[in-house]
Amino acid sequence: MKIPNINCKIEMFCTINPSESIDKIEKAISNIFPYSIINNNNFSISAQSKELRSLEKIYQSIHNNKSQKNYLRSLEDNLEDDSTWFYLNKQAAFVDQIAICEGTNESPLGPIKVILTSSNIDGIIDWIIFD
Repeated sequence: MKIPNINCKIEMFCTINPSESIDKIEKAISNIFPYSIINNNNFSISAQSKELRSLEKIYQSIHNNKSQKNYLRSLEDNLEDDSTWFYLNKQAAFVDQIAICEGTNESPLGPIKVILTSSNIDGIIDWIIFD
C-alpha cells in the first residue's frame, strides 16, 4: 500500500451512552485510527488526524474483504463539496474489527462517524477504494 501525498483532515465522532465506558470507546477509536488525537466531553468523543496513514486499517479492510462497493456507495452518497463521511460499528471497532454501517441503527450503541475533508477528496476516495 502506497499512501498518496494528499492533505486530508480525518475526524471521528461518536456519542457516549450512559452504559458505556469512556475508556472503551477511546480504545475502539484508537484501535482503528492509531494516529489520531482523541478528546471527550463525557457525552461524546471526537478524534482528529491529518495523516492519511490513519486510514491504513480501513484501507486494508476494504481490500482484504472486497468491500469496495459498500464504501464507495457510502462515500459517494455522502459527498458534498470537499467532504464525505461514513459510519463504522463502534462495538466492532472495540475488538479491532472494521464494519461499515449503512445507517445509525446498524450499530446498537450508535456508530462512529468518520468525516474526510480534503481539497482533493476525489483523490482520497480513488486511493482508498481503487488503489
